[in-house]
Amino acid sequence: MPKERESRLLALGVRLGINAAALWLAAEWVSGFDIDGWPSLIAAAAIFAAVNAVVKPIADFVGLPATCLTLGLFHLVINAVMLALTAWLAGLFDFDVDIDGFVAAFLAALIVSVVSTLLSAFVGRPIRSALR
Repeated sequence: MPKERESRLLALGVRLGINAAALWLAAEWVSGFDIDGWPSLIAAAAIFAAVNAVVKPIADFVGLPATCLTLGLFHLVINAVMLALTAWLAGLFDFDVDIDGFVAAFLAALIVSVVSTLLSAFVGRPIRSALR
């Protein structure tokens, strides 16, 4: 297996781990956001990564005027919608990911954003630089 492919697989695994850790912390800290079991957590992390890669750029573009008018606060609403979409998609595949309302989705998305940013800075960046 070529080195470039190995580094991409490792980067994907690190991203999946960061998403899983952020989702787990949000489920622990936010009342109304629940993920039951490790299989559901890993599936939710993978679905969340796919939603962020495919749907979120479109939502960011469509919501750009509102994001500018609210000085970036609308971006948190977009993140909450992406998390709600993740929970809905996980439910379609019989994984136990539940969100009880917009406030729970908003708070969970806020925690996921902060934790993901911090973990990416402290874990993801050193791993990427070590692979070069």
